[in-house]
Amino acid sequence: MTTASAFPAKSLAEIREILCAPGQRFEMETVDVNGVPTRDWKNGVHTLRELAMQGRTHGDHLFTIYEDERVSFDSWFRATSAFARKLQELGVKKGDRVALAMRNLPEWPVAYFATVSIGAIIVPLNAWWTGAELAFGIENSGSKVLVCDHERLDRLSGDLDKVTTLETMIVSRASEGSDDYIQLESVIGAPSSWNALPDQDLPDVEVKPEDRATIFYTSGTTGQPKGAVGTHRNATTNVFSTGYATARGALRRGEAPPEPEQKVGLLVIPLFHVTAANARMMGSIFAGHTLVFMYKWDTVKAFEIIEREKVQSTGGVPTIAWQLIEHPDREKYDLSSLESIGYGGAPSAPELVRKIREVFGAEPGNGWGMTETSATVTVHGAEDYEARPESCGPPVATADLKIMSPDGSKELPVGEVGELWARGPMVVQEYWQRPEATEETFVDGWVKTGDLARLDEEGFCFIVDRAKDIIIRGGENIYSSEVENVLYDHPAVTDAALIGIPHRTLGEEPAAVVHLAPGMSATEDELKQWVMERLAKFKAPVKIVFCEDTLPRNANGKILKKDLKSLFETAEA
Repeated sequence: MTTASAFPAKSLAEIREILCAPGQRFEMETVDVNGVPTRDWKNGVHTLRELAMQGRTHGDHLFTIYEDERVSFDSWFRATSAFARKLQELGVKKGDRVALAMRNLPEWPVAYFATVSIGAIIVPLNAWWTGAELAFGIENSGSKVLVCDHERLDRLSGDLDKVTTLETMIVSRASEGSDDYIQLESVIGAPSSWNALPDQDLPDVEVKPEDRATIFYTSGTTGQPKGAVGTHRNATTNVFSTGYATARGALRRGEAPPEPEQKVGLLVIPLFHVTAANARMMGSIFAGHTLVFMYKWDTVKAFEIIEREKVQSTGGVPTIAWQLIEHPDREKYDLSSLESIGYGGAPSAPELVRKIREVFGAEPGNGWGMTETSATVTVHGAEDYEARPESCGPPVATADLKIMSPDGSKELPVGEVGELWARGPMVVQEYWQRPEATEETFVDGWVKTGDLARLDEEGFCFIVDRAKDIIIRGGENIYSSEVENVLYDHPAVTDAALIGIPHRTLGEEPAAVVHLAPGMSATEDELKQWVMERLAKFKAPVKIVFCEDTLPRNANGKILKKDLKSLFETAEA
């Protein structure tokens, strides 16, 4: 590692010139995306079908590990090709929707790539949804086929009468057959037998970069989910964005970009989320990385997997990183293979950045993206992250960020807080059958994110708050992440959320919900004083409630603040 005085060895602008120069791996080209000139990776893959064929070249190297099931890239491709043909037999054509509802299983990437490789649109549904919510996703997307596991089928069974579009259900790991659905195993067999399936190409279907490929439903904390319609280009741009960020990190510290190397990652983010599907799965298929799935998150089981499989990367949301650090059994396991722990989706304490390096000797990583950006827009890591722990990093070379006034009429200067707008080949064009929401959110290739943020002189992005999460106390804006970061800095606090509670004369006041580290203690008055010593007094929580468990989150790792309001009685003047 370079010394602090030598870092950074090069500026972000210098690095971009080097990595993106003509003839270099990360050279860019300007392409027309629905009439908008857009920079994209010239040498990247631009369709998911092309990516699947690249994955096939990794042969017998392991693609997925799930409990005792180990699936090679060759076996996955055989199953994908066989399942694609079955979908065609069922009448699935280009542009048709296929819903996918299951936990992270080896079957998930099979169903995904079988669908998109024949030009159909995959609709990954939130596996945590209720039966009614799953029915909404199927019906809203107009899916004619549902691929699910038996748990999702059980949950959906009481709400199937709300679905009118569905023609066929294909169910994985069902204990018995039924006239109501096809057992997936009757089509492609169990994962252990996929290597015996025919070695055949994908069905011959023309797929273009701007063809629709995915509908991921937003996981907003309020309102009905909206289906963000992603193209093949949107999904695949993540492959080179991640590679660019890795090369940029090496040049920042004065090193040569690392040679490609197949690695093992523990994936604990659900695949129905764009971070897992687009940012992690796509890169793994391109580079030949192994992904380890878990039935559900369990810290001790994660330790066992990291030790047994020599896992080099993991992460998800900050809570998971804290649990790996603080679990009392951590030192019983050999976790020395860990090279990086990355996360996003929620604010993280600056202390967490230091702890990852200190405890594991691993690189901390962070980034920003959203369903509407198909995952990666900014990436933050290593020394840059340690120097700016409150930032989510600078954008990758194909992306642009700008800070706009609340009415969207003008761009604000460096350092000022406004709404974050993002542009690039990763930005989706529309919401499924929501023209008014589409027009409101997408403007000439830009997506209005709804995040309040600022950019510094080098282009590092600092997310200040969600626009709708601002607390306005007597006319004064309180950005919840600012107060949450101060609470996170307290040695006893590992999870914190600031919400607004009603006040008769001030409108609202800030209140906090806090989860303490195991074996640590802090009082309400102590934490209030902690904040008041570090921020203006009007920003300090008027009430603090302690929660025994980590705070409730949606699939993206965002704290469900609306679920916390019931912990407080209405504040009175």
